[in-house]
Amino acid sequence: MFGSELIKTSVEKPKQNGPAIVPFITAGYPDKDSFLDLITALAKTADVIEIGVPFSDPMADGVTIQRSSHAAIESGVTLKWILEELKRLNTKTPIVLMSYLNPLYVYGYDQLVQASLEAGVDGFIIPDLPIEEGEEIREVFNQAKLAMIQLVTPATPESRINTIAKHSTGFLYAVTVKGVTGGNEGLSKEVVGYLETVKASSSIPVCAGFGVRSKADVELLEPYVDGIIVGSALVEAIEQKITANDFLNTLRA
Repeated sequence: MFGSELIKTSVEKPKQNGPAIVPFITAGYPDKDSFLDLITALAKTADVIEIGVPFSDPMADGVTIQRSSHAAIESGVTLKWILEELKRLNTKTPIVLMSYLNPLYVYGYDQLVQASLEAGVDGFIIPDLPIEEGEEIREVFNQAKLAMIQLVTPATPESRINTIAKHSTGFLYAVTVKGVTGGNEGLSKEVVGYLETVKASSSIPVCAGFGVRSKADVELLEPYVDGIIVGSALVEAIEQKITANDFLNTLRA
């Protein structure tokens, strides 16, 4: 099993009690040498690992992810480097690449699929690709059984949530806040009604992300979703020399 089916199954049947945990890291950050070691360590706790492809204009990302992305670019991290490095990885935990469209388009979709399969990548998240413009790359990914994980937000109308959910594979990504990643204000209880709508619209698992920073956030979200995505708070923990798995375990404690 690999690709969209592996992602779906891993979220539905997490390694520990509670929701599936999906950590996000920026590829090659805080340094290139520790990249594979960090993924190997995360794989012991994580159910799916999301790896960010650094991009010069990450419009969906807040200050923390922007900082890590720019630092990775400065150190020479590219999509090609990531795919080459992942070939050396040995893990059964599914890997998802989060990338803006431009690096994927420049790489070439057919070449991207081949390199992804060789590298053990199971799917992609492309935050700047509207559903109406994604037919070509969705078809290429679907033929290769790679997941194309779509995003919905609290501002997405219910009818459009239904449409997006039908085109998502692996899981459906429910953004929990309006704006960019990494907010410090915590999650609002108003998000509950929105997540109920998303869950009712999706035939595949739903994972919630953006703004998840604490056990309290996880407890708020857990009854309404299948998995939790944590990014900015994890990157900040790594910057503070906190072991990544130690931080993830605080979300479950």
